[in-house]
Amino acid sequence: MSRPSLYRSTLPNGLRLVVQPLAGAPSVGVAVHYDVGFRSEPPGRTGFAHLFEHVMFQGSEHVGPADHFRLVQASGGAANGSTHQDHTDYYQVVPVQALERVLFLEADRMRALSITEGTLRTQTAVVKEEIRQTVTDRPYGGFPWTVLPAVLYRTHPNAHNGYGAFEDLEAATVEECQAFFDTYYAPGNAVLTICGDVDPERAAELAERHFGPVPARPVPPAAALFEPVPDGPRHATHHDPHAALAATAIGHRMPDAETRLPGYLAHMVLAELLTGRDTSRLKRRLVHGGTAVPVADVSASCGLFGPLRARNPETFLLVVTHPRTTDTGRLLAELDAELAGLASAGPREDELARSRALITSATWRGFDNLVARTRALGTCELLYRAPDLVDGLGDRLAAVSPEDVAAAAAGLRPRERAVLSLIPGGGAPR
Repeated sequence: MSRPSLYRSTLPNGLRLVVQPLAGAPSVGVAVHYDVGFRSEPPGRTGFAHLFEHVMFQGSEHVGPADHFRLVQASGGAANGSTHQDHTDYYQVVPVQALERVLFLEADRMRALSITEGTLRTQTAVVKEEIRQTVTDRPYGGFPWTVLPAVLYRTHPNAHNGYGAFEDLEAATVEECQAFFDTYYAPGNAVLTICGDVDPERAAELAERHFGPVPARPVPPAAALFEPVPDGPRHATHHDPHAALAATAIGHRMPDAETRLPGYLAHMVLAELLTGRDTSRLKRRLVHGGTAVPVADVSASCGLFGPLRARNPETFLLVVTHPRTTDTGRLLAELDAELAGLASAGPREDELARSRALITSATWRGFDNLVARTRALGTCELLYRAPDLVDGLGDRLAAVSPEDVAAAAAGLRPRERAVLSLIPGGGAPR
């Protein structure tokens, strides 16, 4: 199967451009990724990156508040933004005829964002309500991504809650917002991605027309993310008054996707093999196997927000939902026994074949979505300078060997993990 071509260039002001033409696509995807996320926030300003994502939609020199959404929707498209550990992206899908309009909108706010006291206070209130609806007032809200990092990691960038504390959000000032914009929203700190039925030369011409006049600014230094793996198991509890069942989240460090990609991909296959279907290993052992450890559900995944969406360090997650009476020690022993068996004997060829087939087909289907493909291209360019990884990912996953999976299972060592016990209804842990 032939892969779509990729065209990459860099504007004089430092903005990186990725164009992938897809003949016959009914729409065009446009994304701008900025190299700033939760892990760029200083102490005392948790949640600032996400708050700023909201501010970015509140107008620029030639665009009024909320007009970005209105103009994209009037063109027959849709727009949104998202904040992650190491990047914030703004994306839209529109008919091809509206490509230049979207490029104008994105360039205008990159060049001259409008930040006012009224806008900041309004968006602070909006973000606080979002946190209430998705985290504090909802069963299992933000579990485990807002709370497990503080157990697995020790440094502020890696450990703090990216949604932020209300007092930090309320203390933000217009001057801080402007400084944040000047520091992180420079063209040299961004990637523009265009994906659809477009001519690459025409796309590059339009990008130069609208983004070329944005003045270059110094690019900030990369956030200091390194920290050693845990030197012993770490445990903590999290009380959730809205939850009906208890839960246990286990976090392990993953290989660096930039320097140890084969090991990272082996963890993706391992997650599928462990919990991807009802007959997978941990589902069969814990949920359907009738063990003495009662479990309602178990899932494994790579990354706090999904695979290949953050720099190193990144987290391999196991999340188990279970009755309050389930003993955590016995549960961990069952998990360890399954992983030890995989590490020593490796997976059976039939189960590995099924797992590889499921994850590769899901990967290819996922990138059939134009927005998902556009965003993934920009993310891989920004984080790893490897947008070609998007179209090569399925083949790479299909090549993961039994030895690779066994090594991934062996790397999930009990002494290097973090265990977070969710206690429902305010009860005491066992």
